[in-house]
Amino acid sequence: MKALKQLAIGAVLLPSLLSAQERFATRNGHIHFFSSTPVENIEADNRKVTSVFDATSGAIEFSALIRAFEFEKALMQEHFNENYMESSTHPKAGFKGKVEGITADDLKKPGTYPVEVSGDLTIHGVTKPVTTKGTMTVEAGGTIKAKSEFNVKPEDHGIAIPGVVRKNIAEQIKVTVDLSYTKM
Repeated sequence: MKALKQLAIGAVLLPSLLSAQERFATRNGHIHFFSSTPVENIEADNRKVTSVFDATSGAIEFSALIRAFEFEKALMQEHFNENYMESSTHPKAGFKGKVEGITADDLKKPGTYPVEVSGDLTIHGVTKPVTTKGTMTVEAGGTIKAKSEFNVKPEDHGIAIPGVVRKNIAEQIKVTVDLSYTKM
């Protein structure tokens, strides 16, 4: 009877243990954004992005604290947080979606795989659908590097750009996401 009970518990727990082996995470992902205009270039980096990727389902999520974006000039960083992103009200940006074009079996073999990522991007409290191409590179040690680029229009996320500085900020901001995952 005791053996039967242990077998039943094992049968219940085994699927969750197996699926946990197909999850990857990072706490030091990198998001870079770049705004280019004839007046000036603006760029910032956030190297504290957290993300989880489930290789079995293709589900992917990431989250970034807005205040963790670092600029070359302190005044730009202050304006970004207080005037545009209102980071005290909207402290995080995030994405929740799915990666297609790669399987859990692919992730067992080193190589670079083209993928398509689609889901919902939330910035400044406004969620919009995003679809973009990217790559996932499986390294010999099992690390997975995911990279994609896409453009974001500030107005699409309710970010108001005052007319006096409109020419200083691009209508579309280039966003690069670079994540290096390890197995959970």
